[in-house]
Amino acid sequence: MAAKKRHQNQNANANSESSNATRKKYSPKRAENKGGHGNVGDALYKFFIATVAITVGYMHRNHVYGMFERDKHFSHLSNLERELSFRTEMGLYFSYFKTIIEAPTFLKGLNEIMYDNITEYPDTINVLKRFNLYPEVVLGIGYRWYDTIMTAQNKPTKMCWTVNRGEGMTPVQSCEGLGEPSYFYVEAVFFLNGLMMTVFFLFGVYLSGNIYGGILTVATFFYNHGECTRVQWTPPLRESFAYPFLIIEMFLVTHTLRVKMPSFLHSIGISIAVVTFMLQWQFAQFALMTQAVAVFCTYVLGFIGSHKVKVILSGLLVGLLTSYVFLFGNEMLLTSFFLSSLVTIFLIVALEPLLNLLKFRVFIWAAQGILLLLGIVGIKVLIAKILNVTDDEHIGDILRSKFSDFNNFHTMLYTCAPEFDFLAAETYLKLLKTILLPTVGVIIIVFSIKLIKMETSQLNPPTTEEDIVLDGEHRSKPYADYVYHMFQLAAFTLMAVIIMRLKLFWTPHLCLMTSLLASRKLFGWIGSKEKHYAVVTVLIACMTIEGIQNIMHQWSIMGEYSNFPLEEMVEWIKVQTPKKAVFAGPMPTMATIKLCTGRPIVNHPHYEDAGLRARTMKVYSMFSKKPLSEVKQNLIDLKVDFVILENSWCVRKQKEGCGMSEIWDIEDKINRHETVQACTKLRDKPEPYFSRVFRNDVYDVLKISKW
Repeated sequence: MAAKKRHQNQNANANSESSNATRKKYSPKRAENKGGHGNVGDALYKFFIATVAITVGYMHRNHVYGMFERDKHFSHLSNLERELSFRTEMGLYFSYFKTIIEAPTFLKGLNEIMYDNITEYPDTINVLKRFNLYPEVVLGIGYRWYDTIMTAQNKPTKMCWTVNRGEGMTPVQSCEGLGEPSYFYVEAVFFLNGLMMTVFFLFGVYLSGNIYGGILTVATFFYNHGECTRVQWTPPLRESFAYPFLIIEMFLVTHTLRVKMPSFLHSIGISIAVVTFMLQWQFAQFALMTQAVAVFCTYVLGFIGSHKVKVILSGLLVGLLTSYVFLFGNEMLLTSFFLSSLVTIFLIVALEPLLNLLKFRVFIWAAQGILLLLGIVGIKVLIAKILNVTDDEHIGDILRSKFSDFNNFHTMLYTCAPEFDFLAAETYLKLLKTILLPTVGVIIIVFSIKLIKMETSQLNPPTTEEDIVLDGEHRSKPYADYVYHMFQLAAFTLMAVIIMRLKLFWTPHLCLMTSLLASRKLFGWIGSKEKHYAVVTVLIACMTIEGIQNIMHQWSIMGEYSNFPLEEMVEWIKVQTPKKAVFAGPMPTMATIKLCTGRPIVNHPHYEDAGLRARTMKVYSMFSKKPLSEVKQNLIDLKVDFVILENSWCVRKQKEGCGMSEIWDIEDKINRHETVQACTKLRDKPEPYFSRVFRNDVYDVLKISKW
């Protein structure tokens, strides 16, 4: 017994010495990745990294603000013109920020948006639940604090002057400074996107293991800026607020994949990032669903064990459920593919011992894949049926219309818009010119070859600390984080190809993947560090040729916002109509009416609600070939007093089959034989069903006759 114990101790000591030898052997390698710095040098290196990160964030903030200012000459617009420049959903979101800051108290303003009967008159809705308005709530608090503090200190918060707008237009007062609500709002957005670039740089450094990875990530983002983001043109959109938090969340997931034994603290960090992302954008659930699947695929290939999957998915699930609470029980979160994917993956991971009985990896993969597809779709449909929720049915209809001849009124409104079309060939060409696509292609090929070599040499005993594979739920392989990002890139690519608007996920992720070109683990075969980084420098120089041209093109965009017909109509409405007069019309214009006049509206651009889609269809009957009597009855059913007819909507046609009359012919087969649209009749002779009370070159305001 004693001999056996001594033998075990000797084995333990031998294992310990072997482990120590391994650590000693490869510690210089880790130091090499950091540049061979000692404690002081390492601190200076980290300080340098932090300084560069803050600098690129500041540069990006100035970059996007500069383009925004040059495009609109925002600093010289009147308050009304600035509000008019926030078209479509942007105006709707900004109107709630305006409500919060103009209310007597913050709680009063919050109550107004939680019990709102202006946006979908006469219904009362909680817009904080429906529209992901937490950015406006937070900024509303910030603005009120700022204004209170500066007023108490008797410090000016803005500077005002009179702007002469030229012949035929009245002079306006223009104010600049954080005391101006629209200025405070957009400055917050640009600051947040500056912070995003700081995190993006650090992400590139972390992923690649050196500063060159961060430089590659940032440089390619700037060089392809027009394909990566549109925050410089549309600050109030949800993506402008939410996307920076997705970058942080993916950073945390990447870190969790790297550590050997992630704990519950990692789940908490991920869940906090998920909440900050989901509370700001209704589309967040789809991006996070692809992440859950990407992590699952990394697990299926054996690069991580069930423990890491559970840690990451627990963070995602807690974040989802917390968001559900903060969004006052938004049912779309429970019926989302995101929740069904999380539940399905948890079940598959729990079935791991049973699936392993299949022995052959191909059979296991097939079983896991089938269970994943059936579970995601089946659980989503089941929950939707139980809760009787149809708000997200249009998403399935849109995807169905992409790959078949299926179409209806609502899918056509989406797919006829350029941003919901397939990814344009022009995008691929631009990314080829900046060498972004070829660079990522090379990285994928090199990484795939490395994985194949690693998989074929699995029978050899591990020789380095990186090669150690643990069995069971804690198993781990090198490059698990890289594998995850490859799957994540594949998901984002598919999303972008199907819906062009979603390239805001794809192109930035391409930029992040370029950081791997600086990874010594992946491209150390090029040679010494000096030779490797020289190749990276040459590549950046080649990218710069086209990249600088792209930046100069964006800087050259000059304009000055002016929309006098819309301004004229808004001013007329404010003076000539009762404050409780109810309006209907094209969705983008309705957002402006609510923001600038405060009048109740019955439809708006936030189209993700089944009831709202039905309302809009009734309002848009004025662009159909229905008789005016039916158009009038539809509007009376919605308790509308005035309808706004935007003449261009009657004749506009973005592409073949996308004229409003053509869209209506799909739904209204009874009247498709008619040759004259209702909007043409309303424009030429609205009587006796309507009476024209305002007209300019673009807009007609029609009052509904009350007989």
